[in-house]
Amino acid sequence: MRRRLPAMLLAGVLAGSTLTAAVPVAAQPPVSTLAKSVQGVSDPASHGDIASWVVSYANGANGAATITDPIGPGQTLVSGSLRVPPGWTGTEGNPVTATNPNVRNGGKALSSLLTPPVQASASSTGGDGFIPILQRTPDGRLQAWNVYHHSAAAAPKLVCTDLTTNALCAGGPWPKPINTAPGPFGTGNTGDISSPMAPQYVRDSANSARVYYSATTASSIGVGCLDLAVPGNCGYWPLMNRSGQTFEMAGLVQIGGNLYGVANSGHVVCWTPASQSACGGQPYAPIVPFTNHGGYYLGALAVAGGKLFASSSNMNSGTPMMGCFDPGTTSACAGWPSPKPLGPAANYQYNAFTAYSTTGAETGACASTAGATNITTCYAVDGSPLPNGVTGLESHTLVFTPEVVRTGDRVRSYFGIWGGPYVGATVCHDWSTGTSCAGVPSRITHPTVNGGVTRDYGYAYDAPTGCLLGLGDAGVLFSMDPDTGASPCVRSGASVSLNPAQFYCDGKPHATTYTKARLVGVTPANVNLGASTVKAVDGGGNPVTVPGFAPDGTVDLTGVTADSLTVTASLVLNNAADFGGGNQPSLAVEFNGDAPQVCFRTTISAECPVTSVANTANGNDATGAFSSNTVTRQVAPGAACMPNVVVNKEICGSYTPANCKAGGAGPWVKQAPVGVLGLLNATAYWRITVTNNGPIPIADAYVVDEVEPTCHTGPFTLQPGESKQVHCSTYALLSLFPLTNKAKAKYTPVNATRVYSDWSSAKACSLLCVLN
Repeated sequence: MRRRLPAMLLAGVLAGSTLTAAVPVAAQPPVSTLAKSVQGVSDPASHGDIASWVVSYANGANGAATITDPIGPGQTLVSGSLRVPPGWTGTEGNPVTATNPNVRNGGKALSSLLTPPVQASASSTGGDGFIPILQRTPDGRLQAWNVYHHSAAAAPKLVCTDLTTNALCAGGPWPKPINTAPGPFGTGNTGDISSPMAPQYVRDSANSARVYYSATTASSIGVGCLDLAVPGNCGYWPLMNRSGQTFEMAGLVQIGGNLYGVANSGHVVCWTPASQSACGGQPYAPIVPFTNHGGYYLGALAVAGGKLFASSSNMNSGTPMMGCFDPGTTSACAGWPSPKPLGPAANYQYNAFTAYSTTGAETGACASTAGATNITTCYAVDGSPLPNGVTGLESHTLVFTPEVVRTGDRVRSYFGIWGGPYVGATVCHDWSTGTSCAGVPSRITHPTVNGGVTRDYGYAYDAPTGCLLGLGDAGVLFSMDPDTGASPCVRSGASVSLNPAQFYCDGKPHATTYTKARLVGVTPANVNLGASTVKAVDGGGNPVTVPGFAPDGTVDLTGVTADSLTVTASLVLNNAADFGGGNQPSLAVEFNGDAPQVCFRTTISAECPVTSVANTANGNDATGAFSSNTVTRQVAPGAACMPNVVVNKEICGSYTPANCKAGGAGPWVKQAPVGVLGLLNATAYWRITVTNNGPIPIADAYVVDEVEPTCHTGPFTLQPGESKQVHCSTYALLSLFPLTNKAKAKYTPVNATRVYSDWSSAKACSLLCVLN
């Protein structure tokens, strides 16, 4: 029983003491864990089996994480079997390694860097690049690639700019040559493909990182390939031999599943990406007159209504012309028995572009000439004249093929111009209204870029940011807001494609639900969230309804049920304060579900000494270091690996009993000589030797003797090459007859069932052995 303090004493104690509140213990973040399992093999497994190892990563903390899994003895990695969740990078070796520089939401999220407002490049792209080719890396870095145009074959001409840093990409030096042979880009003057005057590129519909371009080699013209993800050259396919009339071609365009180009001679060439082969019957008959400007094609290509249109001209001579090719008939289009004029004689052009109706339908093609008279001429698909698409351009102004930006039914074309009164400008034509674009000047100059000296060639539209990236003869890369014409374009954006099923590799169903998209590393006050947009589509490209940004920069995705989801955020920034200083904001899309998985397969060795395999995974992230459980699979011996156990039973042939004990000199023989066993007082001394000749150990082994119980021994184990000797004896009174004894071993091979050896016998002789 506990005694109570008197009230007065308790009051005194309290009066002389200072009471303090209990200090709360800070909640500790959960420690990340790894759970290991194996599939595809029984226990025990068999030699040569394929084991599928699964590592689940739970409670992953935000930040960098690494998982390593050493391949244990007795197994080898199946090449190409490593699977890691999206956002992770896997490396096959020993150990197998998976790394993620930016784990979020316990590893159940995918993110992409938000592109910063693109300033004019701090350093020039180094040469006469024509138009940017945009490519996003897996982590969301936006790259702008370009090829110096009208450049000799050997000269380096390919440049990559990282728009996250506004500096040249890693992996230099830049520029690099381009080559016909597939493989990494080289260095120096080692190229064998020259570039065209006015290049036009096509992205592979099955792999957008692959870019096809019109290429010229020493002996042919054809299709070249760049892989911007590897990065490297991805091939060259000749389509026509070079000759006095065929030494270059306009860029490439795609119609249906084929790519088309037009040679100096006017011939139409055709190539199919899916089969990587020339189209049947190509090259096709010329559709435009011969063109030559210093060894280059002077003109460009456009597509409208499934037809190919080509402009063609000669500098300061002849009349510029346009022709039309019908892929369906592989001949000139109906209504185009011959090429049609594009303007006054002695004018020329570098462009061709699609004409649109006010509702955004393709109606025909146009071209704008340069020279003493600048005029734009348009034709419908059927060959009839169309109203001019762009008017009022000053004489001697060079006009280049526009970048088209479609927003719903609104279609706008952005033309790069220079020459005449301009050192670089953009002209925007709104086909929806048939006039210059509202909200921007009729001539958009860029005074904040290289002092306004840009000599624009063309632009590439980046949908996630809603910005145009421009490049020109000045070799300076810059951004422009297509709605205001301002440079830089103070917008940002990113796109994330998330398929939760790709985070699992064990082949089992996993229930998942989308939770939210969020802006990471972004101060909401620095973004005009009301003017910013977020769009989502499912795996089939169908729009998915999602709410806009909440005030904290998140988007609620809890109602989305699509198997896969692509979320694109286009941000209108109040300022660029969140970008720079080492901060790299991103867009993340998150889901809830089971822990993500890393999987790989190993082949269990066929070597007999391998009797078990085991693996343990290790991890390290913001919570520290941790390890998984160890998973072991025993390996059962097949017929080729069963142990060879031999029993040899012998009898002592000595007349001296001391020689017949354990370790005695014997001799030990299969049949004792006459006289060793006396007639009246006979003792037979036995030695039984059990030998494991391999190749695997045995356990739970016993000696079994048919006659003498004292010879029974066990259990014991024997490794390959080991032996065990058993000594025992039989007392034989009045042993007139021969005494034969047999012994064998019963044992269990590792990971197998009980086995018996063959019998072994020895004979003890009395007098009757002689009589027999």
